[in-house]
Amino acid sequence: MAGGGWAPRFWAVVRYELLWNIRKKKLIGVLVLALLLATLALVLPVVLSNVTGLELARNPNYVVDTGIGVGGLGMFLFAVAVAMNSISGEFEGGTAVTLLTKPVSRTTIFLGKLTAALITLGSAYALLLAYMAVGGTIVYGPQENLHLLPLSLLGATLSTLMWMSIVLAVGSISKSSLLAALGSFGVFMALAVGSPIISMASDQAWILSYLPGGGATGYLAGAGGGTPYTLGAAVSTGTDGIAANLVRYALNPSLNVTFFKVANRMQVVELYSEPLSAVLARSILVASAYSAVLLAAAWYTFRRAEVLD
Repeated sequence: MAGGGWAPRFWAVVRYELLWNIRKKKLIGVLVLALLLATLALVLPVVLSNVTGLELARNPNYVVDTGIGVGGLGMFLFAVAVAMNSISGEFEGGTAVTLLTKPVSRTTIFLGKLTAALITLGSAYALLLAYMAVGGTIVYGPQENLHLLPLSLLGATLSTLMWMSIVLAVGSISKSSLLAALGSFGVFMALAVGSPIISMASDQAWILSYLPGGGATGYLAGAGGGTPYTLGAAVSTGTDGIAANLVRYALNPSLNVTFFKVANRMQVVELYSEPLSAVLARSILVASAYSAVLLAAAWYTFRRAEVLD
């Protein structure tokens, strides 16, 4: 890492991190997780069809509907698997002393590790989408709109980057992989449990649009009633729904999202509606803002960390 300009040193860090991931079986573990989730998504409907005796219907939009098919929990698990010990592992394993005394700036090291994590994540998601495309064609027949799968890849990566940022920030501050996993899991569970309650029982569900996770549950206007194409009536409007909403918007940019709450005596009350484009733009901005702030916090902490701690 000693010679050359910034770029060779940066890519040397990226190679170091990728090789480290391979040695620790992290990359293999992430890829296996991706294939297991994809297989489950493909096989489970077939099993249920055989049990119930109902014929599995042909669905030309199954793959583009499903995307990477892992949901918010899957994205969080990928984030933990990829980033849990990216920084904290250097301190726990004692390699921080060697790494941080190299003639490479800590900013370069941090950016190299982040890039390697994104390469690992992107590889897993690309493999997952390819597997889903092949499997979906076999199970559900010829598929349409496969040209939109890069949008699923882009959206899922951005959503997962936000969770990765939380993991990296906690790991950098605590220098503990266990705390990085448990701390971020606590955040995820608090949002996963609280968001549906706030979404359905409160007038203030709009606040969920500015928090990580699934956000408020909305419903597509006209779903099943004259809309040329829809991925279903219920939609996640938070940062975890970016991939699916990108596809929805590409196929039908005129869709609106309506929000409801359950009032007294289980009466459903409409709160407000807004264009899907506004929902999508806000979720992208929120995910980008959280990622930027948390990554900056992780970088600042890593930059000031004592080598001999």
